[in-house]
Amino acid sequence: MDTLTQIAQLVLMLSILVVLHEFGHYITAKMFKVRVEKFYLFMDAGFSLLKKKIGETEWGIGWLPLGGYVKLSGMIDESMDTDQMKSEPKPWEFRSKPAWQRLIIMLGGIIVNVLLAWFIYTVVYATYGKNYVSTQKIQENGLAFGETGHNVGFENGDKILSVDGKYQERFDRMILDVLLADNVVVERDGKEVNVELTDEDKNEILDKEGRNFIRPRITGTTVDSVVVGSNAAKAGLKKGDRIMGVNGTNMLYFDQIADAITANKGESVVLNIKRDGQEIALNANVTKEGKLGFNPMSSDKPEYLVTEKYNFFTAIPKAMEESYFLLVYNVKQFKLILRPSTGAYKHVKSPVGIATIMPTTWDWEFFWRFTALFSIGLAFMNLLPIPGLDGGHAIFTIAEMITGRRLGDKAAGVVQTVGMVILLTLMALVFGKDIYQLIVK
Repeated sequence: MDTLTQIAQLVLMLSILVVLHEFGHYITAKMFKVRVEKFYLFMDAGFSLLKKKIGETEWGIGWLPLGGYVKLSGMIDESMDTDQMKSEPKPWEFRSKPAWQRLIIMLGGIIVNVLLAWFIYTVVYATYGKNYVSTQKIQENGLAFGETGHNVGFENGDKILSVDGKYQERFDRMILDVLLADNVVVERDGKEVNVELTDEDKNEILDKEGRNFIRPRITGTTVDSVVVGSNAAKAGLKKGDRIMGVNGTNMLYFDQIADAITANKGESVVLNIKRDGQEIALNANVTKEGKLGFNPMSSDKPEYLVTEKYNFFTAIPKAMEESYFLLVYNVKQFKLILRPSTGAYKHVKSPVGIATIMPTTWDWEFFWRFTALFSIGLAFMNLLPIPGLDGGHAIFTIAEMITGRRLGDKAAGVVQTVGMVILLTLMALVFGKDIYQLIVK
């Protein structure tokens, strides 16, 4: 049932985004009196699930959930229909229109996606407020880092002052900023220290821990659960125990305790415990991986959260600002993906991978925030100058406007074919990766 909820949220989100994206092409085409032959949600390769012709347009739902399309008369697109291109151009055909009109039609879907994100964020901010985790609050005691964080130059207790010269007030964004950055300035023991991140460092972070390589520094360690049959269970550790230190050394933070345990891989340690007001010592054997087998209490604290309240009108500029920042982040992430040494390309997700991170219970606030986020991502992806995408069509139209020469129909067909082969190959690789990971998991 949980999986069905995840799939349902994903399908609804994709349906909204695809229909409105294609509607952007549809409405601009109709505005310039271009005939729309088909309007499809999902692809109808071979056959469609539903279809009905209304006026000059066939409306339908395809069986293959890979986007959607509108088929414009007189245009070589995803349908690869070149027969009509052999006849003389008709006044209602796409190819008969001036370049500036064709450019607007090509960008119509992208524009709608940006406007949709803006509208969703406006309503969400006016309804729920703008919620985020405060960097200032979460690093009051400094930050804790996993093994990869230590390997690339961070130390427990560091406070991040700036990333590439800028301070980020949102902790979730600050983590992403660090992964996209070249230089991070931290406060360590009252001094400013530069941490330079190489592509190889980022590869290690993404492969091993991802966003979890930075955590708040938790004061104290209360045991939330003990793994059945683990060394912690054999030592007598119980839920509710408070670990005060290791090997007789008092420790204030959980990361200190975790590091002390990890430092004794394959050996035994003495856990100094407070239980029911009494202090006791437990002897525990550490695994070769540096684990005992217990989980601390969750670090999620309401006091880390900040909620900014807006009415509908004050939410409008904030929503516009958010949409702009998301476009900027898409550009930054794409640059990271294009650098193979970072390994970021391995973490690109298909709809299968996205479905696995959707909540298992229906959450409308999350759903609309994620839809707005994905709408900006879809706008950016379609803006890329790749044949087969809106950006690919747009770049050739812009070149025509500059040079006064249009790409021939035969050449356009070849370019479109090459673009579709590239896109389908990339989709197959990403889908295959996510399906494989799902099976392994």
